[in-house]
Amino acid sequence: MTTTETSGRVLAGGRGFDPESATWVRELSPGSPNFEDACRRLYAMLITIARRETARRSSISRISGPELEDLAHQAAADALMRITHKIGEFRGDAQFKTWAFKFVIFEVSTKVGRHFWRDHRVSLDQDETNHARAAVGDEPPHQAQALELRAALTHAIENVLTEHQRTVFVAVAIDNVPMDALAARLDTNRNAIYKSMFDARRNIRAYLVANDFIA
Repeated sequence: MTTTETSGRVLAGGRGFDPESATWVRELSPGSPNFEDACRRLYAMLITIARRETARRSSISRISGPELEDLAHQAAADALMRITHKIGEFRGDAQFKTWAFKFVIFEVSTKVGRHFWRDHRVSLDQDETNHARAAVGDEPPHQAQALELRAALTHAIENVLTEHQRTVFVAVAIDNVPMDALAARLDTNRNAIYKSMFDARRNIRAYLVANDFIA
């Protein structure tokens, strides 16, 4: 890949990137003599982000100790693999690090979500119930209804949604993953994420209405 300087930007393969981003793209491209070193440097940054995100989501995942550290390393490794596979798709709309960090944030969210829903003995806590309920447009229930609604939401998310809808709903409504990060990880765009969220909310709400949990 050839690079030239122009007006403070670096043209890498005909595309204008900031100098730091251009260096990352060049060194992470196939055949680069600095590929392995660039991967090591990028992994060090990704694992830092992954550790921060897994710690922030630990109350949801109920993971701690060595298992939490292992999840962070898995997320960083998977993110690195996807970044190197998609390096040719980087367009320079944001800095390379901003673009790359979206991948690891979503990898953490995906792995936390899978762990959370794999264990059917775990139900939503109060904060998670509030987030999910707000996402489907429900009013706060009376205290006596709270536990039943929490269980119903868990059941609906697990059994009513498609796998894709569940991934999107959990990431956006419960785990607070930025939509841009989610769209990048799923190879889609914000409009498609909005559509999936709309469908998920509609399906959950229909289940809750049909079973007399909400009006």
